[in-house]
Amino acid sequence: MTMAAGLPKRFARAMRRALPRSIARRFMHREDGAAAVEFGLVAAPFLALVFAIIETAMVFFAGQALETAGSDSARLIMTGQAQTSGFDQKKFKDAVCGRIYGLFNCAGGLQVDVKKFPTFASVNLSKPIDANGNLNTANFGYEPGGPGDIVVVRLMYQWPVYVSLLGLNLSDMSGNKRLLMTTVAFRNEPYQ
Repeated sequence: MTMAAGLPKRFARAMRRALPRSIARRFMHREDGAAAVEFGLVAAPFLALVFAIIETAMVFFAGQALETAGSDSARLIMTGQAQTSGFDQKKFKDAVCGRIYGLFNCAGGLQVDVKKFPTFASVNLSKPIDANGNLNTANFGYEPGGPGDIVVVRLMYQWPVYVSLLGLNLSDMSGNKRLLMTTVAFRNEPYQ
């Protein structure tokens, strides 16, 4: 009786010691879920990198679209079409918006600044961002000038930035936004 009563206790103790070892050994020898585990470890950094690449490409593509719209729209002022047609800032902005398709919220986000200068040396090409990282639009205006005048057309758009990876952030403004800006400087043609 003592032998029969002692056997289950010893057996239980041996099972408690052997059970974790055998489970661990079984998992160490099985390779069924290795690919899933490895993908789980690599998936988050891989997806973050893919989204960062896509966002960077979108920022450069949007910047190029704004550059193209800026040079095409500035031609309206340079040739005198905007002046002879009576364009004001709103009509010129509408002409710019007609050249930008789908990427921008043109009505609410695009800023237009057109100024004439006495010389090319007096042109200020700095970004109009204040110390807090906000766009300073106080000095923006619309002065297309006349024949032979030096004119600078600046188009600006605050592009939202969503992915910041490993401290590499595309934003240069407050609110995680990047200022996309195009500047076109030229002398008006001698139009009639």
